[in-house]
Amino acid sequence: MGRKVYLDHAATTPLDPRVIEVMLPYLTEKYGNPSSFHTLGKQAKDDISESRSQIAEVLNVRSDEILFTSGGTESDNLAILGFARANQTNGKHLITTKIEHHAVLEAMIQLEKKEGFEVTYLKPDRDGLVSASQIADALRPDTIFVSVMYANNEIGTVQPIREIGNLVQKYRQEQKHTWPVFHTDACQASSFLDLDVERLHVDLLTLNGSKMYGPKGIGLLYVRRGIKLQPLQFGGSQERGLRSGTENVAGIIGMAKALTLAQRDKVNESKRLVQLRDKLINGILKSIPKTRLNGHPTTRLPNNGNISFMDIEGEALVLYLDAAGVFVSTGSACTSASLEPSHVILALGMPYEVAHGSIRFTLGHETTEKDIDYVLETLPPLVEKLRSISPVRVDEKYFA
Repeated sequence: MGRKVYLDHAATTPLDPRVIEVMLPYLTEKYGNPSSFHTLGKQAKDDISESRSQIAEVLNVRSDEILFTSGGTESDNLAILGFARANQTNGKHLITTKIEHHAVLEAMIQLEKKEGFEVTYLKPDRDGLVSASQIADALRPDTIFVSVMYANNEIGTVQPIREIGNLVQKYRQEQKHTWPVFHTDACQASSFLDLDVERLHVDLLTLNGSKMYGPKGIGLLYVRRGIKLQPLQFGGSQERGLRSGTENVAGIIGMAKALTLAQRDKVNESKRLVQLRDKLINGILKSIPKTRLNGHPTTRLPNNGNISFMDIEGEALVLYLDAAGVFVSTGSACTSASLEPSHVILALGMPYEVAHGSIRFTLGHETTEKDIDYVLETLPPLVEKLRSISPVRVDEKYFA
C-alpha cells in the first residue's frame, strides 16, 4: 500500500507514544494483581489509586466517584441498567434521544421490552440538536433517568449538555426528589470538550480510553456520590462491588495519561483540526455535486465531517477509498457489520437513500493538510465512477 490516510478516529485512535511509555512497565515487571497482599499487588493497587485521582482531578470529582470498566459500552450499560433496576420503586420512565449510541439505545430497549419500563425517545432537529425544552416537556413525576449524548459519534453534533443538566437539577429540586438523574455518554467529547461535571451538571458520565489515544478495553463511569446502582456482573469486591473482576492495571494507567494529555491539549488541537475539517467539508461540497453535510454546521466536534453522497451506496465508496489508502466509515463502527442505514441520519428526517450514502470522516493528531489535499483529489473521480453505475437517484430537495 502507498499513501495511508486514516480518517476514522471516531471508531478508534492510535495509542499515543507517551501513553505506551507509561503502560509498558505494567505489562512486564509491574504485573501484580491489585487484590494480592504482597508487594507487587500493593504497588498495582497504589498505582490504580493514583490514576483514579488523576482522572478525578480532570473531571473535578472525588476519586471514589470513578468506576473503571471495560469500555464505553459497559459504562453505558451499567449507568442505565444499573440505575433503573436499583431505583425502579421511584418510577419506571426514562428519557433519551433517537440518535444515541447503540450501547444506550439497546439498554433502553432491554428495559422497555423486557422489564416493564417506559422510554421516551426524543427526535432531534434537522441538524441533530436536542433542546432542553424538549427534555422539560418530556419530564414526568415518575421519570428517574435522562440520558443525552454529549457529542454524537456519527454526525459530530454537540448537545447543550450544561443547559440540559441544569434543567434536570432544578426540576429535581422543585420536585424535592433525588431523581431523575442525568447521564451523558462523553466518549467522543473527551479530546475536545469540557469534562468538568460540576459545570455540566451531570450525575453519571461515560468515557472510553480508545477514543482519546489511550488503550482499548478500558473505560470509566463517573457516578455522583449517593447514586445507587445495581451491578451487572458478580464475583468480587473490585470497584466497590459494582464491577467485579481483576482490574486492567495497564489500561487504567494508560487511560489516565491519555485523558490528562487530551484535556491539556484540547484547545490547540481543536483549532488545528477545525481548519482541516472545514477545508475537507467545503472542498467536498464545492467539488462534488449532490452532497450534503450531516449534523450542525458549527456546533460540532472539531474533527468530524459527515457527508451524504447522493446516488451511491456508502459501503461501496468506503471500499473504493480503502483501495486508495483512505480509511473512513459509514456511521458507527460498532454497527459496521449491519447493512441497515444509519439510525442517526434517519432521525434527522432523511430518507434511506441519503442515510445509505453517508460517510464519516474523523480527523486526528496525525492528520495533515497534505492528507486533506489527497482526499479532495482522490474522492471526486471515485464518486463519479460509482454514480455512473448506480441505479439510485435521490430527490434534489435533500441536498438543496
